[in-house]
This record gives sequence, C-alpha cells and structure tokens, in this order.
Amino acid sequence: MSGLALVGIDIIAVSVLVFGLYFPRHRRRDLVVAYLGVNIGVMAVAIALISSDAGIGLGLGFALFGVLSLIRLRSTELDQHEVAYYFCALALGILGAISSIPLWLSAGLMALILVVMFIGDNPRLFRSYRRQVLVLDSAIADDTMLMAHVERLLGARVHAARIQRVDLVNDTTTVEVRFSHAGQRTSLIPAVANTGGELNR
Repeated sequence: MSGLALVGIDIIAVSVLVFGLYFPRHRRRDLVVAYLGVNIGVMAVAIALISSDAGIGLGLGFALFGVLSLIRLRSTELDQHEVAYYFCALALGILGAISSIPLWLSAGLMALILVVMFIGDNPRLFRSYRRQVLVLDSAIADDTMLMAHVERLLGARVHAARIQRVDLVNDTTTVEVRFSHAGQRTSLIPAVANTGGELNR
C-alpha cells in the first residue's frame, strides 16, 4: 500500500514541479513532456529493479539514476536551470520508487526538492543580475578597456567580462558579460549584437 501511496505522491510532486513551477516561469512546452516522461519512466524502471529477486535492485536503481544524469540532449541546448529541473524530475522518480524507507521521509524529501526549486528559481531572486554573450563592433583585447567599454554600452555595473573571441580581421570581440542593472530589463544600443544568454527572460 505504501508503494501505491508513493506513486501517487510522486505524481503530485512532479505535477507541481512541471505545471506549478517550471512551465509558468519558462514556458518551454517540449521540456514538459521530457520531465514527465523521465520522472515516470525512471520510477517505473526503478520499482521493477528494486522489487526483483536479483538482490541488487536498489543498487541498479541508483546506477540507472547515475546513467540517466549523464544524458545530454544533442538536438537542443539546455540552460542550467533546465538541467536543474531535469535532475529534480529524476530525483522525484527515484524517491517515488523506494518503498523501503518511511513514507513520511520520502514525502518530506520530495517536498524539500520542490521548496528548493521554488526559492532557487524564483524570478525575484537576484532579478537585477544578468548573463549575456555580446558581439562588439570593435576588437578589444585589453581587459580593463573591455570592462569600461561594456559598462558604457550597457549602462550597468559589470561584474565579469570574459573574452571568448577577438577577430582582428572583422574588428569584432565576442565576450561573455555578467552584470547587474537597476531595472528589470536592459536595452542594448545598436552597436551590440545579442547572441545568447538570459537577458530577455
């Protein structure tokens, strides 16, 4: 009976994770089915392994967790927050399969995962901090000059600027910038081309 209760708790937990936290905040539909499928699939396989007579079902279950954690989706890139949700979906599925620990402990650990994701991925947390990859219309190899130039362009405080590429032929510089701004959004002047990052989240 506790096994069925765990399955029910896991379904509720992953539903809160996906439909209550992830999708309302990030609106990426393709990962909804990915997180749900990973969670239910891992839970089903882990239950089968743990209930087998092999005697190492639990170890195989955690080995499966380790293998799946290394999967990289080659067709599309995952941001770090999406990787975090991916791990959480896996963790919830594993917890939903382990019936050898008290039900209250499994439910408590699932709740802890949800609380951590609610706080850690809250859009109000460090809302003024941004990461952006920029292509500048001039070749700048000096770090001090680069920091001053980027701060003028963004009108923000730059905490770090890492040069990724300096093209002396085309007179461009590709730089990864981490900065903070008083407003919720930053408008880049036309001299800067946005090539990635999370500025417009």
